[in-house]
Amino acid sequence: MRKNFGSKSWLYPMPVLIIAAYDEAGIPNAMNAAWGGMFTDEHIGICITQGHKTTKNILATKAFTVSMATADQVVACDYVGIVSGNLERDKMTKAGFTVERSEVVNAPIIKELPMTLECEMVSYDEESCHLVGRIVNVSADESILTDGKIDYAKLRPITYDPVNHHYIELGAKVGNAFSDGKKLK
Repeated sequence: MRKNFGSKSWLYPMPVLIIAAYDEAGIPNAMNAAWGGMFTDEHIGICITQGHKTTKNILATKAFTVSMATADQVVACDYVGIVSGNLERDKMTKAGFTVERSEVVNAPIIKELPMTLECEMVSYDEESCHLVGRIVNVSADESILTDGKIDYAKLRPITYDPVNHHYIELGAKVGNAFSDGKKLK
């Protein structure tokens, strides 16, 4: 038997994305967003409202980065989601984040978050608050690589549980994509 909950914004897993951008003066800001994901092979889509300082920065500079929040940085990642950059100018320092400028887009890379998508803004729809970015580069700290590939066990990305408002670390591998289903052919 199933229980109906009605229309909800519940989906598992929901990524915890840390979006960062510079303002026109070159000051970095970041925010936490869960409503985002791959849009096409080279585009990411994220739903963020216009009132966010990060959104204003992206609209001004036309560039941003998206980092995967990690279990190691859960407190800082939550902080940038609950404190507004419109009210706290020194938000990045208080979060304990240090940044370096991306080599390919005019946006900050947060050093403490080891995997980053470096993006150019493609579009922003004011009505739906849907931001689309073209992924120009994916960069990863060598500490999360195994045999030259990103190792999720070393990255330790977290997801957001929208029902219970928890952060959850991804678990164990349970299968092989594009392979295990061949057993049923």
